[in-house]
Amino acid sequence: MRAKHWDAATNSFTPEWKQTVEDAATLGQMFVISPWLDDEYRTNTDALKRFMDVFNKSGELCKSHGMKFGYHNHDFEFSTQLDGKLLYDLILENTDPQLVIHQLDIGNMYGTGGRAADIIKKYPGRFASMHVKDEIKSDKGEMKEPYESTVLGKGVVGTQAILAMAKKTGGTKHYIIEQESYQDKTPMQCAQEDLQIMKSWGF
Repeated sequence: MRAKHWDAATNSFTPEWKQTVEDAATLGQMFVISPWLDDEYRTNTDALKRFMDVFNKSGELCKSHGMKFGYHNHDFEFSTQLDGKLLYDLILENTDPQLVIHQLDIGNMYGTGGRAADIIKKYPGRFASMHVKDEIKSDKGEMKEPYESTVLGKGVVGTQAILAMAKKTGGTKHYIIEQESYQDKTPMQCAQEDLQIMKSWGF
């Protein structure tokens, strides 16, 4: 969901966003996930809070169609502060847990100092969906950070322990394995390894 999907003049969503939600419901989706936050909301606390209210309204819209609205983090939420607070804290604090779920990407945050275990402890029950990743040090890196994704359990994230915590206290029911770098293996080889590892961990 972007700024262009909300019409401040009419205090309502644009037809484009309403159609997006309706299409998702028709397809039988559980979630409608917003994967980005426009730059204008990263520099002004009041603007961010107003847009989080739009997130809550989107949660109401999705709820009326039998779905949940959610937000997926990247890295900037853990490197950007407004009024002394991390952007991610402000997002969590200003979204209604009954209306907005959070899809926690445990790898995206790692290079900027975000640690999934700390976040789950701080906001239990908020993470219905998770992108499951592991990371290793890399000169190439992803997201302009000195890390790239790798086969689960081979990196520094502590993925298995995070999954156990997410299952117990994070409210997580929906796990998406994500690997974007392959260290001389094929994507299919990595996918097979990742799936076997997840199964061995009880997922």
